[in-house]
Amino acid sequence: MSTFNVPEENYYTKDHEWAQVDENVVTVGITEYAQDSLGEVVYVELPEEGQKVTQGEPFGVVESVKAVSDLVAPVSGTVIEINTAIVDNPGTLNDDPMNDGWMIRIEMDSEKELANLMRAPDYKKIIQKK
Repeated sequence: MSTFNVPEENYYTKDHEWAQVDENVVTVGITEYAQDSLGEVVYVELPEEGQKVTQGEPFGVVESVKAVSDLVAPVSGTVIEINTAIVDNPGTLNDDPMNDGWMIRIEMDSEKELANLMRAPDYKKIIQKK
């Protein structure tokens, strides 16, 4: 079993997105576990800047040679930035899903929603069971 990078400071969803919180801005991406499960990512579809997203609802799509998966918003809010580099070069997700492979930044509506997300120790338990 390979060991995946699960930074302690991030929040995680059961759908294998990570969320890095900086005040009220949340940077979102897929975890190394998700990337490993998907295999080689070949296509990414992201929302437009200014679009509203809702916690637990899809905001985009990631397509790999194996599967097409919805990207699920970890928090509700407004998309303030998208990572156009991964739309142009989805391979970045294969190499560095936790840093350069970030997907969107959301200005979150309510910090209370963070309570619905997992912290690193709980997320690690989920991926170790698989």
